Amino acid sequence: MHAPPHASRLFGLLFLATAASVAAQGVVAAGDVRNILVTSLAAASLVLAFRAAEVRQPLFAGAVAVAVSIVAVSVARAFGADIGEGAARAMNAALVSLAPPAVVIAVVRDLRSSGQVRLSAVMGVLSLYMLIGLAFAFSYGAIDRFGDDAFFADGNLATASNCIYFSFTTLTTVGYGDFVATTSLGHTLAVFEMLIGQIYLVTVVSLIVGNLGRPARRPQR
Repeated sequence: MHAPPHASRLFGLLFLATAASVAAQGVVAAGDVRNILVTSLAAASLVLAFRAAEVRQPLFAGAVAVAVSIVAVSVARAFGADIGEGAARAMNAALVSLAPPAVVIAVVRDLRSSGQVRLSAVMGVLSLYMLIGLAFAFSYGAIDRFGDDAFFADGNLATASNCIYFSFTTLTTVGYGDFVATTSLGHTLAVFEMLIGQIYLVTVVSLIVGNLGRPARRPQR
């Protein structure tokens, strides 16, 4: 199992794409431009994750096809296609959710091929962390649009920026309390996100960062 020679560059681009997607939802004004930008960045994250994992060509081609199709739907929606906000967020959630397994494969491949924890692996596990937060954020927005009740209590709207804020404060277990889910489904998803975030930080991220630059331990024969 050998990582591609440009794996470090791919991990760097993946990290930038995921970070830009998070930033765009909080900084760029709501509208068609932001919707297309966020979907395009999510699509780029998916393609980069599959490329870094060096999956077989049919799988990579399938990932590219899915990414291009969902971006095309986002563009069509901007030009008046009858596609609801809930459907758009659900597609983004599905798009982002496909990337984490590929990131795991890519990071394991990088660790095995290099024999040590490199900066590329750190960027990979941090990208995975942000992808998890993005997937939950899109899911919260989709639930708000498809459900009978508002997702947030106290009249807070489930805008893209509010969902990304709630998702990452939940993932990091900060929990300021200014946004609270109202439904049982929302509560359940928030609990799972808290568990994933806390366990991931204290195990995977701390282990990778703590061993940065150290040679990997090899079993004794």
